[in-house]
Amino acid sequence: MNDYLEIRNAEGMPKLVDTTMSTAFLLNSKSGVRNIAIALTEAASPEVRTVLRNELTNAIRMHGEITALMIEKGWFHPVELEKQFQMDLESSTTAVQIASMDLFPGDTSRRGTFATLDK
Repeated sequence: MNDYLEIRNAEGMPKLVDTTMSTAFLLNSKSGVRNIAIALTEAASPEVRTVLRNELTNAIRMHGEITALMIEKGWFHPVELEKQFQMDLESSTTAVQIASMDLFPGDTSRRGTFATLDK
């Protein structure tokens, strides 16, 4: 069988999941910075602007911390463009491979694979 339950298809997945989740977190934090900045430009009261300014500072700090973690782990190379390009290329190749996997094969029977009782 060649599906997601096969151990050989899970090779490298923990690193891939960490990289993917941290990238999603980074992009979401960037969206948060953008959204707070927009809200700040539209705020009418000084109190709301103060709150939003503080939130914007915190959001920018969090984005920096996520970026630093990703650089430290080798998941993001904002200065080394060739290295980042290679990582992006590998990621896209992996995404295509995962998309082409038969995740829901017609025969999902595991009879004989695990200790089961016959019914």
